[in-house]
Amino acid sequence: MTDMQLTAIGRIETPYRTLADCPRNVDNVGPSCRLVVDPDLAPALLGLKVGQRILILYWFSGVDRERLHQTSRKNGEFAGVFALRTPHRPNPLGAAVATITAIAGNVLTVPGLDCLDGTALIDIKPAMGRE
Repeated sequence: MTDMQLTAIGRIETPYRTLADCPRNVDNVGPSCRLVVDPDLAPALLGLKVGQRILILYWFSGVDRERLHQTSRKNGEFAGVFALRTPHRPNPLGAAVATITAIAGNVLTVPGLDCLDGTALIDIKPAMGRE
């Protein structure tokens, strides 16, 4: 395997402090969450607009990176982690498509992310395709 290096571009602020509080999935009508981009990277937000759908990549911490199978909380079936949205996986990347509801300086506001407060923000990209 090839070693890779990721650097967080900021953090995600959500109302969720514990895994028990955290929703099972992204909810486009869920509570407001803030993508706080490091101030030195704020110029990279140029061109993003309120109402635009974006792909958000984030890094789950405190997870089991050795787990390869688990029971789905959605349907109770036993499956490999690549068939599930579980944070427990070899590379604990989270991904969500959300609509920007506000932009203020280096902060984007979006609804209903499924991660804990303080989660590392890895990347933001324009979303492709339809929901």
